[in-house]
Amino acid sequence: MDLILQIVAAAMSSGTPLLFAVLGGILIERSGIIQLGAEGIMLMGAVTAALLYLRTGSLAAALPAVLAVSAALGLLHAFLTVTLRVNQIVSGLAMTLFGSGLSAFLGRAIAGQPMPGAVPKLDMPVLDGVPVIGVLVAHLDVLTWLSFALVIALHLYIYRTSWGLHLRALGDSPPTADVMGIPVTAFRYGCVIAGTMLIGLGGADLLLVFSPAWIEDMTAGRGWIAVALIIFARWNPLRALLCAYFFGALDALGFRIQLIGSSIPSYFLKMIPYAVTILVLMYLGWRNRGKPSGSPESLGVPYIREQRL
Repeated sequence: MDLILQIVAAAMSSGTPLLFAVLGGILIERSGIIQLGAEGIMLMGAVTAALLYLRTGSLAAALPAVLAVSAALGLLHAFLTVTLRVNQIVSGLAMTLFGSGLSAFLGRAIAGQPMPGAVPKLDMPVLDGVPVIGVLVAHLDVLTWLSFALVIALHLYIYRTSWGLHLRALGDSPPTADVMGIPVTAFRYGCVIAGTMLIGLGGADLLLVFSPAWIEDMTAGRGWIAVALIIFARWNPLRALLCAYFFGALDALGFRIQLIGSSIPSYFLKMIPYAVTILVLMYLGWRNRGKPSGSPESLGVPYIREQRL
């Protein structure tokens, strides 16, 4: 039982950065814009948090800087894809290459330096005596609690508000949404910027909570996994929580296998979460063949106002 609780706790720690990125991707893609730049944006969020936290020693300065840098990257992606209507896949890949290269350059001087402090925890001593639940949530950090709140808020926003109805209409049929009076361009700009800020926050969480020292390319492909998990979760925030923690559990499982002295090479153990994610996506694609994918119907299609319905 203790081993299971340890794996679940490790899954939450490893999965939270992914959860932020998947939630941001869901918000962006629900508006009809493809986001393949998560890897570069997470790296920029991580290196920004590292630079500001090491320089100021204050999370109150580091986290707003992460959000500001991420918002700027989101604004750039929105300008390219919404205003200039460039290929959304190319723009996302360019964002990944740009973020990976710039973060490596900016982080050279601080590589390996430990962060001056930890993210504050929201202690709930009243839960210490509760079996299972107390062990898992009584002493979580504030960013993990924020991720829980964002899951609930985004789910309610998408499925229980008129603004969420507008968002779904925008992703399925921009011309129809335009006829309804929804400001398509402004709405997409807002979603892309807000979603990119969440992705950048995922990179900051990876650095501040999961691996508290900057290392070049420290995301190790998590941005691409986040892109896959958006599909795995079928663009649903509640499912995104389960998917992110599923990947986190696989990541933790490989580490636990190493600890017990397994003869399996560590490189193969590190492949487990990535290989399983690919296999699950292949299975879902096979099982749901011929059925609606659940994705926004106009995902990746640029909107030209004069086009016919």
